[in-house]
Amino acid sequence: MNFRPDNPLIVQADKTVLLEVNNERYESARDALARFAELEKSPEHIHTYRITPLSLWNAAAAGETGEAIVDVLSTYGKYDLPANVRLDILDYISRYGLLKLTRNPGDAQSTPLRLVSDDTALIAQIANHKKTQPFILSHLDEQTLLVDPKHRGQLKHALVLIGYPAEDLAGYEEGEALPLALRETTAEGEYFSLRNYQREAVEVFHAYGSARGGSGVIVLPCGAGKTIVGLGALARLQTSTLILTTSTVAVRQWMSEILDKTDLTPEQVGEYTGDVKQIRPITISTYQIMTYRTRKSDDFPHFALFNERNWGLIIYDEVHLLPAPVFRVTAEIQSRRRLGLTATLVREDGRETDVFSLIGPKKYDVPWKDLEHQGWIAAAECHEIRLPLPASERMVYAVADERDKYRIAAENPDKLLLLRQLLDKHTEDNVLVIGQYIQQLQTIARETGAPIITGKTPTREREHLYAAFRSGEQRLLIVSKVANFAIDLPDANVAIQVSGTFGSRQEEAQRLGRILRPKRNGLLAHFYSLVTRDTRDQEFAARRQLFLTEQGYRYDILYAHEIAAFEPAMLAGICISVQPKLLVGA
Repeated sequence: MNFRPDNPLIVQADKTVLLEVNNERYESARDALARFAELEKSPEHIHTYRITPLSLWNAAAAGETGEAIVDVLSTYGKYDLPANVRLDILDYISRYGLLKLTRNPGDAQSTPLRLVSDDTALIAQIANHKKTQPFILSHLDEQTLLVDPKHRGQLKHALVLIGYPAEDLAGYEEGEALPLALRETTAEGEYFSLRNYQREAVEVFHAYGSARGGSGVIVLPCGAGKTIVGLGALARLQTSTLILTTSTVAVRQWMSEILDKTDLTPEQVGEYTGDVKQIRPITISTYQIMTYRTRKSDDFPHFALFNERNWGLIIYDEVHLLPAPVFRVTAEIQSRRRLGLTATLVREDGRETDVFSLIGPKKYDVPWKDLEHQGWIAAAECHEIRLPLPASERMVYAVADERDKYRIAAENPDKLLLLRQLLDKHTEDNVLVIGQYIQQLQTIARETGAPIITGKTPTREREHLYAAFRSGEQRLLIVSKVANFAIDLPDANVAIQVSGTFGSRQEEAQRLGRILRPKRNGLLAHFYSLVTRDTRDQEFAARRQLFLTEQGYRYDILYAHEIAAFEPAMLAGICISVQPKLLVGA
């Protein structure tokens, strides 16, 4: 066996990949791995990735070949690539598109679809498999099965589960035509055009109108203009569109962007929320209203919105948050084009396969650090500051059950002292204090005198507070998890996280994303996470940071006792540090 000690990877037979951090080739190997493997653990010295069927199928859909993936592992590996790993990679990559869903030109939407493959044994297997059999109408010939078009989504999902994802080439309904154009200048007179990567994302999604375009997910960091990609898709497709997003505030931000950057009129753009129910050629709604029902046994009354117009496109904003009931209805509307927008495909419920099969595979992805280097998002320094649990809380923590242990640690009262010192350092900055627990945030709001935004804050008051923050009238906001998503606060440059949602990787990414809009003065953004050491709080913090570690971010690990009891002069050195960082420990 060949041994190349200067290389950073060890590929193991179970398809885990160990990446050595303190290696000159670490960054290039990390960026290559991110295209086809999932980061599982990131302690200081060795990161663990895993190659999965889904990670390989997403890579295949984005144009990666099995040979290119094998070449990456061979190029960076310390040892020869295990034979079974090489064969499994080539096998799984080859399975994507081995089956194809097609429709004969000119067929009506109600005409049975064709599931085709050159592999006659595979066609026989699918025809007789208990997961797929309910969706098959008949066996047309040795290479073709007829499929009920109403079950297009359910069949695709079943095929993913049995390991043979179909490439959907059956096309889409054009939808009701809607002529529109992007403006060259905004309503405020500023020059506007899509950035190169935004234009590329639109073209990859559209695929120049071919059968390979029209469904899939675009992955871009917060602050990189995912909404603008959505507008580009509107302009490319010229069709009535339903947009689903996370909150009423986000709905109104979409409306504002559409009216500012396209030639559509207010009469053509509608809001469908708890406050207003307008159905127009462009209609924007929330996941909350779509999944509202008075009792669990009732139907979802607002699902009718999916059929209220002849939509040619449905956009799922923050697609990683898609609730299960919306997956169900999405399975039934596979004849509509579907665009998912997200900063991370990570789902804490493990339903990434649902996104893949029902919305579409990942079509476009840009590493966060690439956009940072190009100046499209702000450079950010991440700091984790660990502090002990007070002596008065240690026994309470010791005898608590596991769920209560996390809350006790996350609400460590000494975090308030540390927070005060950070706020003293950042008096001239625009600061968001973000947390999970309302009581903790209310205490911080009382101590600082800053306004607080929670799920109970009325939409009008939220919009007023966000506007005051954007204008500089308000420099500090206390926000709960409602501010994690789709909130445009371009001047925020410091975020201090006092507690998070257990080990949520996508939440950590979204919270950092609140401060990634490029700054007018070019200053660094700072993301602080206050963590109670040697507790569940520290364990969950390590898990939350996985996705950002994969994107190239590193966290300073600092201890409260090392900074002179939170002495501001010491903190000043921390806040502006740009020295190489110690990677977060698991």
